[in-house]
Amino acid sequence: MRKLPALLAVATVAVLALTGCSGSPSSTPTASAAAALTCTDPGTSSDAVKVAGDAGVEPTVTFTAPLAATATERTVITKGDGDAVNTGDAVEIAYTAYNATSGAKLNAGGYGTAAGLTVTVAETGSVIPGILKGIACSNIGSRVAVVVPPVDAFGTTGNTDLKVAATDNIIFVIDVKGKVPTRASGADQAPQDGFPTVALADDGAPTITVPKSDAPTELKTEVLKKGDGATVADGATVTVQYAGVVWATGKVFDQSWGKGGPATFATANVVPGFAQGLVGQTVGSQVVIVIPPALGYGATGNTTAGISATDTLVFVVDILATA
Repeated sequence: MRKLPALLAVATVAVLALTGCSGSPSSTPTASAAAALTCTDPGTSSDAVKVAGDAGVEPTVTFTAPLAATATERTVITKGDGDAVNTGDAVEIAYTAYNATSGAKLNAGGYGTAAGLTVTVAETGSVIPGILKGIACSNIGSRVAVVVPPVDAFGTTGNTDLKVAATDNIIFVIDVKGKVPTRASGADQAPQDGFPTVALADDGAPTITVPKSDAPTELKTEVLKKGDGATVADGATVTVQYAGVVWATGKVFDQSWGKGGPATFATANVVPGFAQGLVGQTVGSQVVIVIPPALGYGATGNTTAGISATDTLVFVVDILATA
């Protein structure tokens, strides 16, 4: 039940219409979004978007408003020489977004030395389908222009925060910067006594074994792999692989592994213990977070995930990116 915001601040590289999947470390559930991840063709609308500027710098974008498409269109402005982006890949992007009806700029981010937005190309993605359709099949290093109709954007509701009406198309100019690792790569650290043990499969997926002892009553964390990347700040957006089990049963109630790739969400929009366990950690690290009920789902528990009001939770989290 990942709770993801409709709009993150531009300072953290804004994400448009983030959606969630059932069973993640969030406080409340949100609906899923599906996207057709076939390669998206160009059209007259996307070809009409003119883009100038060097890679790594916010581009100059010109078009004649209103501009609309009946289906998402994608025109390659510059083809990169890197690998093609496939389903399951997590990629870092920079982007600029416009309201194609009014011509107004919506937001931009990820250029220069700024951290890019990490997007996982999956059927249940963390961004609107139009962004996924723009990224899928693009090559690393590419710049693409994407015209997105409401069906692949905000649907019949529009977005009042962005002043996007239910009938408005959106234009994205996206720089596909690079792929993000799918597992922690940090240096191995000695495990601590009293913590659950973690065994890793060949692909990095963890199997968590809970000790036959009482759960701790306070939040506990240990680092199993220490990365040397950026530090996760309070309120930051993170891209992670994770698995969660209930201490009392050892039963997995949620995981990103085997579900299309890493998950991206804001630490401000997950259960408090999960956020506290990540803040201050570094990209490339794998951490174990033991969360008491008060810092998890509280007195109500989470019946959908099989979590009671007294359940302590254990997460193993690979931190792959932060912004």
